[in-house]
Amino acid sequence: MKIILLAACLTLVAAQAQAISRYDPTRMSCGKVQGTIARQGAVILRYQSKRVPGLPLYDRYVQSQRFCSMGEVRTRAYVPSADTKSCPVYNCKR
Repeated sequence: MKIILLAACLTLVAAQAQAISRYDPTRMSCGKVQGTIARQGAVILRYQSKRVPGLPLYDRYVQSQRFCSMGEVRTRAYVPSADTKSCPVYNCKR
């Protein structure tokens, strides 16, 4: 029984430790940004601020609520893409 419990705990830890992919949405079409998020479940999108030159902006964007932590909700967000200034995506907020 202890072995099964230990295996379950290690599985949960390993699932949380999976690497997350990073992308620059300004080098992708809006459809490709949305498709990448849908396919991978969660990604980091990193791009340069339009208001403050040289300031990188980034966040974790998700496909569905199940990729949010407990106490967070999936909310609409917008990122720039190669073909639009406001590509609709979702992220998790407390």
